[in-house]
Amino acid sequence: MSNSQGSVELGLPALPARPYPPQVHDRLAADARELIARYPVARSALLPLLHLVQAEEGYVSATGIRFCAEQLELTTAEVAAVATFYTMYRRRPAGTYHVGVCTNTLCAVLGGDQIFAELKQHLGIENNETTEDGAVSIEHIECNAACDYAPVVMVNWEFFDNQTPESARQLVDRLREGGEVRPTRGARLCSFKETARMLAGFPDERDGAVDESGAGGAPSLAGLRLARGEALPGTSGTKVVSPRHEGTDA
Repeated sequence: MSNSQGSVELGLPALPARPYPPQVHDRLAADARELIARYPVARSALLPLLHLVQAEEGYVSATGIRFCAEQLELTTAEVAAVATFYTMYRRRPAGTYHVGVCTNTLCAVLGGDQIFAELKQHLGIENNETTEDGAVSIEHIECNAACDYAPVVMVNWEFFDNQTPESARQLVDRLREGGEVRPTRGARLCSFKETARMLAGFPDERDGAVDESGAGGAPSLAGLRLARGEALPGTSGTKVVSPRHEGTDA
């Protein structure tokens, strides 16, 4: 009901979420049993299960929350509390390619804020929105532990390092056109839903993709090399610091 000015609205409580269609439910239930069996306490599987339902719909829907609650014998409120706490669980559908722009301190200072602002304008969408063609969604994200490659943009959690506003615009354009896009490091791109299934704990079944993951790049390993007393590439060979415990009795 509402008052005469239309300023107050009271309605019935929301109805329970609809279940998945039987064939979808049965398929997901089989996956859920596999995930739950990995943990000594069933409710410990909640985070993987949330990724599982996100892999189905591209976000964690009310139906997905209901499914997780039923599998783990939790209330939907308990599941929703977790799903809304972690930002990797989306509450609205993501694009085929979910673009995250780091706006934490170092990335922001080096151009992350400008990249994010120009991408929003270029795509015609705001934070956590998706383009009309469903190809790209965008989100400002916190630190991805890639400060040595700042400013960083991620696509479905794969790194695109040392970005500029121009390179970021070109990146999203190629994604929307369906062109081949390779991360700066890590495995080749797959869809957001496929990535979510891997995060749930299922293997990447693409031929050769696991071998493409690689290790830390030279900037990430520089501190370790210095701590070991090694010379960095391109230097004269002079040690910057001595290895730990060198010259001591430790």
